[in-house]
Amino acid sequence: MLENVRTNNVQRFAGFGALYDQNRPTAPAEVVKLLTAYLSSQPHTVVDVGCGTGLSSFIWLNAAQRIIGVEPSDDMRTVAISKWEAVHKPEQLRFVKGLSHELELPDASADIITCSQSFHWMEPQSTLREFARVLRPGGVFAAYDCDWPPALNWQVEEAFRKLNALSDARAAELSPQEEQARKWSKEEHLQQISGSGLFRYSREIVFHNWEVCTAERYANIALSQGGLQTALKRGADDLQAEITAFREAVAEAFGGEERDVLFGYRMRMGVK
Repeated sequence: MLENVRTNNVQRFAGFGALYDQNRPTAPAEVVKLLTAYLSSQPHTVVDVGCGTGLSSFIWLNAAQRIIGVEPSDDMRTVAISKWEAVHKPEQLRFVKGLSHELELPDASADIITCSQSFHWMEPQSTLREFARVLRPGGVFAAYDCDWPPALNWQVEEAFRKLNALSDARAAELSPQEEQARKWSKEEHLQQISGSGLFRYSREIVFHNWEVCTAERYANIALSQGGLQTALKRGADDLQAEITAFREAVAEAFGGEERDVLFGYRMRMGVK
């Protein structure tokens, strides 16, 4: 049963790697600063699990001697590798296919393990046991996520939430039970980490990052959500009218100009 869930969760992210990469926020520099501080030294090896298109992997290029991006989705990983090739294939970074509960890495070989926008798609306890095995003593695990929607104004944010909720509902209606993905609650990440007994210290840190957005990018962030993409792949053509209305609302809010948009983050972390 759990293996079927893992397969469905991987399949959820097939087919929109480019859309995801071009519009989702790049992991902010605060991630590197925070985790390096908790490690109390520069990391030798960082493992970014569920790395997607590498938005959370490339940020470590000037901060770690070895970075391994682990991603089970061929579609997402292909985009990451294409970006790696475009920046002249830095030797300290590589992308591999893998799942969070069976990292093909030696015991105590990583200083930092991260999950950016991904831990909620992993069975938490088997994943945490594997992370604890791979982390060295004193190593740090961090799961960090954006708050959706990005902060702009209440009307657009409400429209974002409604489109997201409708998309999730249509995806569930159109997907056979045995093919549905499962998401674990982000609000329980810290409890999962502290309750595992695998980490000597755990806490939550909240921070933010401003990014410049166009109306098209802001709208595409909503369209890059897995629920909406699943619903469209399942034939939910009725969503097109809702998508068009959302795009129009976003365009009106931006007024043809770029806007500074605030992305809020919540990091749940543990020190081994």
